[in-house]
Amino acid sequence: MTMKTIQLLRVAHLRGPNIWTYRPVIEAWLDIGDLEDYPSNTLPGFYERLTAWLPGLAVHRCGVGEPGGFLARLREGTWAGHILEHVVLELQNLAGMQTGFGKTRQTSVRGIYKMAFRTRQEQVGRAALNEGLDLVHAAIHDTAFDLPAAVLRLRELVDVHCLGPSTAHIVEAATERGIPHSRLTDGNLVQLGHGAHQRRIWTAETDHTSAIAEEIAGDKDLTKNLLRSAGVPVPEGQVVQTAAEAWEAAEDIGLPVVVKPYNGNHGRGVSLDLTTREDIEAAVVVAQRQGGNRVIVERYVPGNEHRLLVVGTQVVAVARGETAWVTGDGVADVLGLVNQQINTDPRRGATEEFPLNVVKPHESAEIILELERQGLTAYSVPAAGARVLIQRNGNVAFDVTDQVHPSVAATAALAARVVGLDIAGVDMVLEDAARPMDQQRGAVVEVNASPGLLAHLKPASGQPRPIGQAIMAHMFAPGDTGRIKLVGITGQTHTTLIARLVSWMLYIQSQKVGLACRDGFYLGVRRVDARDGAHWDAGQNLLMNRSLEVAVFEHTPQGILSDGLAYDKCTVGVVTDVGDFAALSNFYIDSADKLYNVMRTQVDVILPHGTAVLNAADPQVAEMAPLCDGQVIFYAADPTVQALAAHQTAGGQVVFLQDGHLALAHGLTSSARLPLDTLPAWPDDKLDVVLAAAAAAWALGMTPELIGAGLRTFQIPSQ
Repeated sequence: MTMKTIQLLRVAHLRGPNIWTYRPVIEAWLDIGDLEDYPSNTLPGFYERLTAWLPGLAVHRCGVGEPGGFLARLREGTWAGHILEHVVLELQNLAGMQTGFGKTRQTSVRGIYKMAFRTRQEQVGRAALNEGLDLVHAAIHDTAFDLPAAVLRLRELVDVHCLGPSTAHIVEAATERGIPHSRLTDGNLVQLGHGAHQRRIWTAETDHTSAIAEEIAGDKDLTKNLLRSAGVPVPEGQVVQTAAEAWEAAEDIGLPVVVKPYNGNHGRGVSLDLTTREDIEAAVVVAQRQGGNRVIVERYVPGNEHRLLVVGTQVVAVARGETAWVTGDGVADVLGLVNQQINTDPRRGATEEFPLNVVKPHESAEIILELERQGLTAYSVPAAGARVLIQRNGNVAFDVTDQVHPSVAATAALAARVVGLDIAGVDMVLEDAARPMDQQRGAVVEVNASPGLLAHLKPASGQPRPIGQAIMAHMFAPGDTGRIKLVGITGQTHTTLIARLVSWMLYIQSQKVGLACRDGFYLGVRRVDARDGAHWDAGQNLLMNRSLEVAVFEHTPQGILSDGLAYDKCTVGVVTDVGDFAALSNFYIDSADKLYNVMRTQVDVILPHGTAVLNAADPQVAEMAPLCDGQVIFYAADPTVQALAAHQTAGGQVVFLQDGHLALAHGLTSSARLPLDTLPAWPDDKLDVVLAAAAAAWALGMTPELIGAGLRTFQIPSQ
C-alpha cells in the first residue's frame, strides 16, 4: 500500500536576493515519498481533476517557454514537487496577489526536493502553500476540495496583510525607477531608498506632508477662510452647532444650501441642494453623526463634483462625479431597483478593487435623507417610469483629466499650496471642467490630505493615470534612486576582517558608515551590538538608519541560504573564496557547483555602475566575473595569476603585491604603489585582507593616498 503524500520538511521565507532569484521567495523542502515513483501521467484522473479546479494553469509557461507548457509537462509526466509549485502560484493569482516565478529542484537524496516560489507577502505565501498541498493531495486521491473557500481564505489574508492598491501602485512606480523599498509596518508605511537618501510614504502622504497642513485641511472653516484670502473661489458659509442655527444660517446665506461635517472628508455626511427647514435640520443630524457637533452650512454651488489630485504643484488627475438614479417599474421597491439598476454594474464592489461603491439606500444616512426629501424610503415602490434620485455625490470616478481647463487646474494647485499640502485631493464643484473659471459658477469645496487614489488608478470610465510615477517624480529628482553606497562581502575566509577594514577606511574619511558583520553591529567605530550582525535583520537596521551615507555588510553562505541578502542591489560586491561545502550539508549543499551558486548571489546583485571585487587566486571566484553587470577588479598576491594578468592586459583594474609594494593598476600603463613597510605588519596568511579591502576602497572611488592612510591607521585585532 502506498501513501502518495507530500511532507513539508522545512519552510523558510528568503526575504532578499537568494540562490533562486532577486526577489523574496518562500523555499520549501519537500519529501514526496513514494510519489517519486508516480509522476503525474501515472495517476488516474489526476490531470482532469487538477485542471478542472485550476483552469488558469493553462497559461503557465513552465520550462517550455509558452502558454500551455506546464500542462504539456503534466500530461507527459512530472513530479509532485513541480506540480505543487505551480498550484501554489495559481492559488496566489486567484487570491489577487499576482506571482509567476517558481522553481523546483531535486536534491541528491531520493524523494527530497527544494521548491521555491515568489510571494509578495509571507503569510499569504505560507497559507497558499498549505492550501496547495491539500489541493494536490485531493487531486491525487480523488477526494473533495472546496476551492472557493480556499481562495476566499487567501483573499482575506491578502486584504489584511498586503499593501493596499494605492500604496502598491506607488511602490511599483518606485521599482520601475530602480528605487528600493522596505515595508516598515504591517500597514502602508513604506521606506523608499536607503539610509540618508531615503524617503517615506504612507499611502498618499509623504514624509514632507506637513502635520500643520493636515490639521488645516481637517478644519473646513479655516481652510475656506485661507482659500478666500488667497483669491480661491469658495462658497459662502457659516459654522453652526444646532438645527435652529443651521436654518438661521441658511436664511442668511440664501437657499439652496449644503450641510456638511466641520471635520469631515471625502464627501461623507454631505447633503446638497437643501431648500426646506425640515431637510436642513435632518441634514444637520447626518453631518453630526459623521463629524461631531459642529457643522458647516454653505451656499449650494450648482454643477458636478470633481476631484482634482495635486502632486507637488501640478494637477495630475481629475475625476468627475455623476448622480445616481433609478427608474420605477411599479413592482420593485427602491432597494430592489438599486440592486437591479445600479449595483449590478461590474464596476461596483465592496473592496478597493472597485472604482464605484455598492449603493445601500437602506443604510446610508445621506441616501435615506435624499429619499425622504422625495417622500420615499428604501422600501417604497415608485410608479412605473418614475425617476428617483438616489445619490447626488459619491460617484467621483469618471476620468476627465484631459478635458480640464488650465485655469481650473491652476485653481486647484493654488488651493493645495495655500493649505500647505504636497499631495492633496481638491474637491471642486464645476458646471464644466473644460470651461475657464471666470466663465462658470465654480468653487473649491474641500481640500483633503491623504487623498484616495483609486478613482484615478481604476476609473469607472476613461484611462488610468500614472499617479505613482508623478509621486516618484515629486519625491526624487531625475536619476535619483534613493540609494546610498552599499558594500557586500561574501566568502568563508577573513570576511569579517575585510568588512571592518573597509568600514574603517570609510570612517576616517568622515563618511557616516554603518557595518553589520559577525563581530557585531557598528555605527562608525562604535559597536552598538556585540551579537553576530551578519544576518538579514541587522542589515535592514543599517538600511533604515537615516544618518548613514554608506553601509558595509558581511555575508555568510549560511545567511544567504537562510534569509537571502539584506538589500536588492549593491555598489561593491566582494567575493573572497568559494570554500568548502562540508559545513552546509544541512542545506543539501553537497557539491562545489551548488556552493558556487550560493556565493555568486553577491555578484548577481551588483549595480550596473558598481564593481565586483574578486579573488583571482580562487578559480571559481574568478569565473564569476562575467556575471557582474558592472566593472570588475581582480586581486591576488601574485600578479602572474592567470585571471588577474589577463584582466590587466585587457585594461582592467587589478590589485596585487610586487617588490614589497601594494600595487593598484589600471591596465598596463597606470598604477599606484604603496610600500608595505609603511603599513601595519599583517601576518602573511592575512595579506589577502589588505588586498581585498584596498580593492573595495578603490572601487568606491578612494584615491591611493586615502587608501594608504586607511591601511596605515587600522588597528589589527589581536589574535
